Amino acid sequence: MTQQQSGGALAAGRESRWLSVMASLAAGAAFLALWFWLLPGWLGFKVEAEEAARWRWLAAVPAVLGFAVALRCIWDFGWTGRGTPVPVAPPRRLVVVGCYRYVRNPMYVGFAVGWIGLWVVFGRASMPLIIAVAAVAIGIHLFVVFYEEPKLRKKFGADYENYCRNVRRWWPRLRGWDNPDKAVS
Repeated sequence: MTQQQSGGALAAGRESRWLSVMASLAAGAAFLALWFWLLPGWLGFKVEAEEAARWRWLAAVPAVLGFAVALRCIWDFGWTGRGTPVPVAPPRRLVVVGCYRYVRNPMYVGFAVGWIGLWVVFGRASMPLIIAVAAVAIGIHLFVVFYEEPKLRKKFGADYENYCRNVRRWWPRLRGWDNPDKAVS
């Protein structure tokens, strides 16, 4: 391969990577927009600063951090995985960087922390809503266990099995896992 061909292949690879990132960010933005547009109304969230206890605004910190984790994961799906969070265009490479070094499902965990933070800020808890949220959490868990994980095992084989042995599904590790068998860029 000539140097010119090699340079062209590198440029095409970079362009492909950026296209993946842009597709992943677009899918993530659409997902976030949908949830921020629809979910607050469904849950009856309204900002009423006079009525709300001032301490509740402290929950904005975990809300922002949780959503930032989810956004970082969306970026990693595009940049490292060369895909999107959408099941019809999944990552082509196993993503074990960033937040994925600490927990196998950081996007779900980030969204959960973010929504719990918003829930505290807006203060609209009710028993039916708590039951609905618990049902959604169980549904997500079942989706991960019976759909996502088998698909990932089939697609990535031993690499995914090794990852599962070292990184927990829902509870983050204190120190990030560094895969000693393979360096992932």
